[in-house]
Amino acid sequence: MVEPHLTFWDFIDYVQRNYGMLLGYLYQHILMVLTGVGLAFLVGVPLGALCTRSRALARIILALMNILQVVPSLAMLVLLLLIMGLGSTTVTVGLFLYSLNPIVRNTYIGLQQITPSYVEAGRGVGMSAMQILFHVRFPLALTYIMTGLRISAVIAIGVATIAPLIGGSGLGREIYAGINIGNSLRIFAGAVPAALLAIAADIVLGFLQRRLRVDNRRSKNVVPPTPKTQG
Repeated sequence: MVEPHLTFWDFIDYVQRNYGMLLGYLYQHILMVLTGVGLAFLVGVPLGALCTRSRALARIILALMNILQVVPSLAMLVLLLLIMGLGSTTVTVGLFLYSLNPIVRNTYIGLQQITPSYVEAGRGVGMSAMQILFHVRFPLALTYIMTGLRISAVIAIGVATIAPLIGGSGLGREIYAGINIGNSLRIFAGAVPAALLAIAADIVLGFLQRRLRVDNRRSKNVVPPTPKTQG
């Protein structure tokens, strides 16, 4: 049974007495999330760009992303456990797979929303397809890409709390230790930092997204250069 009549000061006292351990769990949690989401970003953005090349290819890639997204997080981690065994590496791969869909989908949508005149202007000044992609299309789609990254980060922070079930670490270890021994202080000591971490990630990435949106609007107010005609 969870002990009753706990106060806020009991929680603060527990955190102060176990500050070093909790900080270690927080570091491990952040490291797993950063690695998983970072890999998803590096793979997901190119996949989203690839979707714009062909509608048939886009349907295949987005269908695969949907399958990954609808699989329950615990079920996915258990399946990975059967293949890769226990450990934080398995958790990181799970976070990578679970974070792909928002990044791929939002990258694809962002690139599709770009006004064709900007792309034509780039071609008119002699840009190659890769130059247009990196200097025109990606900068204009950044707010959409950031939306995908923001969603993925918040999801990954929550999913990472079940890492101890397959041998991982992080704040979930404190949560499950508290559940196993009926200690609500340990449950709160893991759950509260995880919730604050998700809120902080959403606020920081949301701020960056708004800044990018403002910069994007300013850039769109600049009339694109008129393509040169052959005399």
